Amino acid sequence: MSEPFLIGRDMTGGYGKGPDILHNCTIGVDKGEIAVIVGPNGAGKSTAMKAVFGMLDVRQGGVFLNGKDITKLSPQARVREGMGFVPQTSNIFTSMTVEENLEMGAFIRTDDIKDTMEQVYTLFPILRDKRNQAAGELSGGQRQQVAVGRALMTKPTVLMLDEPTAGVSPIVMDELFDRIIEVARTGISILMVEQNARQALEIADKGYVLVQGANAFTGTGKDLLADPEVRKSFLGG
Repeated sequence: MSEPFLIGRDMTGGYGKGPDILHNCTIGVDKGEIAVIVGPNGAGKSTAMKAVFGMLDVRQGGVFLNGKDITKLSPQARVREGMGFVPQTSNIFTSMTVEENLEMGAFIRTDDIKDTMEQVYTLFPILRDKRNQAAGELSGGQRQQVAVGRALMTKPTVLMLDEPTAGVSPIVMDELFDRIIEVARTGISILMVEQNARQALEIADKGYVLVQGANAFTGTGKDLLADPEVRKSFLGG
């Protein structure tokens, strides 16, 4: 078996000098795939994502991107390596316009960003309509589109999303998931943490169920949805 394009392998670690939150946890995603991390509250889902992005100490195990060991790299250095991260909250500049937010996303680039901007506007047409509006005036779903669009402006090979549908309506959730599928079809790997486990697993190539910072179940989205134990314990029957 070849290694996934991005993998956090056997990760044990926590924040600063605090206790371990992750215990021998492994999550990975292949090129152009959608991998979803689900599990109960407090299971360490967002922590696992942050560990892969370099936001907490991995005391054992390692993180590898396209075969390269990036365990010791800062989050900023990981962005330069091709990782984009969209946190759950405080993920846009509310006083800036939509277009200014997207331009801020391209801060590491020295080439022409017009084509990427056009791709983001094609993916999220509402952002084109509202490009001169302050991002803080947008609805929750539109703000999430700005946040994802801004991450795409770095031209990432991996896009990491922490609870992208938190607090949005079911209709907006479906629309965001449709856009996420479109992004994956362009060859970008998607790794996301999601509370709406059933809906997320429906679009997932790969799923990871975490419990108390450790892997409980791993499989394709379809397999996990069909697993009676997963259904009973995590999907409400």
